Amino acid sequence: MCKEESIRKEWDDAAESWVDFVREGKDYYRDGINNPAAFKLMGDIRGKAILDLACGEGYNTRILVRKGGRAIGVDFSERLIELARREEAKERLGVRYCVSDASDLKEFSDNSFDLVTCFMALQDIEDYEKAIAEVARVLKNRGRFIFSVPHPCFETMTVKEERISASERYFGTVKYPVQWDMERLSKPFRTTSFHRTLTDYFNALYKNRLFTSRLVEPQPTRIGLEKYPQLREVLKRPQSIVIEAVRTLLESKY
Repeated sequence: MCKEESIRKEWDDAAESWVDFVREGKDYYRDGINNPAAFKLMGDIRGKAILDLACGEGYNTRILVRKGGRAIGVDFSERLIELARREEAKERLGVRYCVSDASDLKEFSDNSFDLVTCFMALQDIEDYEKAIAEVARVLKNRGRFIFSVPHPCFETMTVKEERISASERYFGTVKYPVQWDMERLSKPFRTTSFHRTLTDYFNALYKNRLFTSRLVEPQPTRIGLEKYPQLREVLKRPQSIVIEAVRTLLESKY
């Protein structure tokens, strides 16, 4: 089994537990911190053609459509896409879901989308540089790429069965297992993630003429703190980072 296939299988195996985690309001970092920040950065998306990259079971894709966007969700996990399609059959929002590799979006033509989103998933994509190149290819000129990742400066990794902070080992790429075993999960599971530096991400964006326009280090919303008191820890240091990059085809004058 190749590396990517093993990572794909992890998410296929985790699908049912992940769906329960997300849809039952147990993912409080998403609901209380990351989604509010990302959607505020996004602004008015009515009528926009949107690709939701690594969409999982489609939770955020459905939000994009409810906000007026015309969204397509893609993920490499067949099981997660199957569960997303089941939800679409019930709710009928008009979302199209595709099984697709983020680093090879062959189903989509150049210059197809006004906006590409990737919510807390780019860190799980092994060939992130190819994925970013594909994002640039399918975006229209002046189209936006908005993505969130765990804050690389404060990430906690498991290296050789030892948990370490990025403050102890920041530079260099680290592939590490993520053990999802919180009590609020219906069933524990394991996935794989990749620690990368901010320089890694920004260089990949720049190489593909995706120029960073805004950056947010989200804090919990007031409503989030009232609903999820656990989020008070994020008032001390950021858990994530949200980045907006704009595809620019014009040559710089400078």
